[in-house]
Amino acid sequence: MAFSFAPLPLSNPEEILHDLSPFILIHKNGKIERLLGDDVVPPSIDPITGTHSKDVIIAPETGLSVRIYVPGSMTSEKQKLAVLVYFHGGGFVAGTASSAIFQPFHNKLALQANIMIVSVDYRNAPEHPYPAPFDDAWTALQWVVSHAEGNGDEPWINEYADFKRLFIGGESAGANISHQIAMRIGLEKVKFKDGVVFGGIILIHPYFWGETLMGGEVDADVKERNVMEKLWRFANPFTSGLDDPIINPGSDVNIGKLGCKRVLVCVAEKDLLRDRGWYYYQVLDKSEWGGVINIIEAKGEGHAFHLFPPFGENAITLIKTMSMFINNGDI
Repeated sequence: MAFSFAPLPLSNPEEILHDLSPFILIHKNGKIERLLGDDVVPPSIDPITGTHSKDVIIAPETGLSVRIYVPGSMTSEKQKLAVLVYFHGGGFVAGTASSAIFQPFHNKLALQANIMIVSVDYRNAPEHPYPAPFDDAWTALQWVVSHAEGNGDEPWINEYADFKRLFIGGESAGANISHQIAMRIGLEKVKFKDGVVFGGIILIHPYFWGETLMGGEVDADVKERNVMEKLWRFANPFTSGLDDPIINPGSDVNIGKLGCKRVLVCVAEKDLLRDRGWYYYQVLDKSEWGGVINIIEAKGEGHAFHLFPPFGENAITLIKTMSMFINNGDI
């Protein structure tokens, strides 16, 4: 199974002002109807993987929270875990850290890679347009790093986090956020606390776009392409356009200043965003950046296929690749 960008049939299309299905509908009366991510689940001890999760509010003034995942074995083994600060997908307009669609993947990834995942519940547009999601992501990263000396306000991070292996990642819009956070680190020449090593970023099916169509986008369904364009304009109403460096890193003259030395890009053969992932790989690799970038492609799969259990061979390969990238420094 894979996530489809194709618009959904509408029972009362005359009531809809903007159809951004399968993410969100904007009604003429101003009602916002989210089609993805409203089905939420509480943190738990997962009966299949044994992964433990909990929710923590980190910025009461905005309601910003995170969901933290650790393998169940950690309650007794007390070993240190690499940390992946994760930003979920949803086109900047849908989904939360507690959405049911994301939980199974995080449970399995935490177990198989033996890592801590801090999934960030950033605010969504159109209620909270750019830069709110990016500000929330930055706040969450700073909060995680504030535990580096073992005296933060979250016991799990104090006890289990190995800050010599700190990573950022996400899928779709979350991958875009991950890239932008790494750009901010590079542009602002951020110096982390002693003992904190920023190991790199993982971009799964990144939501990048641009004014000029490329590859499979040219022959793609017009409605699907329109959704990709409109999502960005809803997320950032004041954008300069589809070649804004935030949505099109290929147009960013500063891309060589990316603030990490390792990047993993994951694309899917049947994903509308596939060629953008490859383009990002090529542009970054040819820039003055000087780091190491790897890319893997899942054959026969669509966008966000890895979120849907039962996990097939390609999803397991993705998890194994992420694990090697984080734990072994290679893929």
